[in-house]
Amino acid sequence: MPEPLRRDPIGEARRHWTDRWGPEPARPMAAVTSVMRVQQILLARLNGVLREHRLTFPRYEALMLLSFTRDGALPLGKLGERLQVHRTSVTNIVDKLEQDGFVRRVPHVSDRRATLAEITPEGREVAGRATLDLNGVAFSLESLEPAEQEHLTTLLEVVRRGAGDFAADDDG
Repeated sequence: MPEPLRRDPIGEARRHWTDRWGPEPARPMAAVTSVMRVQQILLARLNGVLREHRLTFPRYEALMLLSFTRDGALPLGKLGERLQVHRTSVTNIVDKLEQDGFVRRVPHVSDRRATLAEITPEGREVAGRATLDLNGVAFSLESLEPAEQEHLTTLLEVVRRGAGDFAADDDG
């Protein structure tokens, strides 16, 4: 783990922002930069846990998506859509997973133009072990109480809904 910073750069930025533009614009700036910094911290910590499994968090997410499907396979386009990444990123993720023997590319049975990424038994095994390790550290949110984790999820869902991230449904 890196050395802690001597002072909070987001707090410093907020102070400068407040001095120049006032407290109202400083509040959302501090919130956004806090979210962005936490994302960096979480990704680094999660990748640290996953490194021993020869995974990164994006590769872990791909394995989990494949493991949740009925047949353990998805077209590459659908995988990218569900991971919310560009086609090039999906190709790179699947390339590395295939190199490590965690997935294999197979032809789509009914669409000759499509290729499926299919999880292998070794991919299922490594995804299971990695999940145990991530659950053991509460996906790096162990500093939050369970109720705080739920509250954070709810707050971020409000932001996501407001941005049109997904279609609203009545079931939540």
